Amino acid sequence: MSEIFGIPLQALLGQLLLGLVNGSFYAMLSLGLAVIFGLLGIVNFAHGALYMVGAYVAWLGLEKLGINYWLSLLVAPIVVGALGVVIERTMLKQLYRLDPLYGLLLTFGLALILEGIFRDQFGVSGQSYSVPEQLQGATDLGFMILPNYRAWVVFASLLVCLGVWFVIEKTRLGAYLRAGTENPQLVQAFGINVPMMVTLTYAAGAGLAALAGVLAAPVIQITPLMGSNLIIVVFAVVVIGGMGSILGSILTGLALGVIEGLTKVFYPEASNIVVFVIMAIVLMLRPAGLFGKEK
Repeated sequence: MSEIFGIPLQALLGQLLLGLVNGSFYAMLSLGLAVIFGLLGIVNFAHGALYMVGAYVAWLGLEKLGINYWLSLLVAPIVVGALGVVIERTMLKQLYRLDPLYGLLLTFGLALILEGIFRDQFGVSGQSYSVPEQLQGATDLGFMILPNYRAWVVFASLLVCLGVWFVIEKTRLGAYLRAGTENPQLVQAFGINVPMMVTLTYAAGAGLAALAGVLAAPVIQITPLMGSNLIIVVFAVVVIGGMGSILGSILTGLALGVIEGLTKVFYPEASNIVVFVIMAIVLMLRPAGLFGKEK
């Protein structure tokens, strides 16, 4: 078996795949954060909790209502998106003219509340969610065994991320969204309901977090802590890519997942901090992030 720097090729490719899967989750979650911050100016610390709620919606739907995985990909984002509407209409709308710190503190509090509710109801032990029958098994590529579900996660995440980027950057709807956040009075004068557009933007960001939660459910244990364990890394991804940069979040999320996977092969002790080391270096050299706009 061939080796690279003394590491078996199959083991190296396996870690690369694992890093790409993790990077897919980083990309999807950081995408939702970037959409909310870039268009609304809210540092949404509740994003990890919404990701967790999405996974629980899928699990409860399967256990209590018999809703399968494929239907959960639609149901969970709708349910969590509706929760996002309630959060935005009742709380966040009061903070848009204030310092972003207030939004961060509010959403951090919401994250703790949601986490506490689910911990009280389900405990801290993990719940398992089975891989759908159509995606079970693996494919032998000759040089490695590729689990079908992990390949699906990467494909689905890329499809969603590129779709969101296209809508925001290349369509009239995206132009309205960007204009509505920069000059809401002018856009309102053209007959566009800016408050409704803002609400739907937050709901869409929450729905993206929920979708990531459903995709993650068969890969990891579903626990109330799954969001808080991931959100710090995702924030680092957003900062490195550039706060509010859609494309930056996607590319940085995927790249950092792969870098993290390679670090686990060559220097495992640094795998938990490599993202933050990169963030520190980027902030020293380019405070706006790799894809952010310098003010």
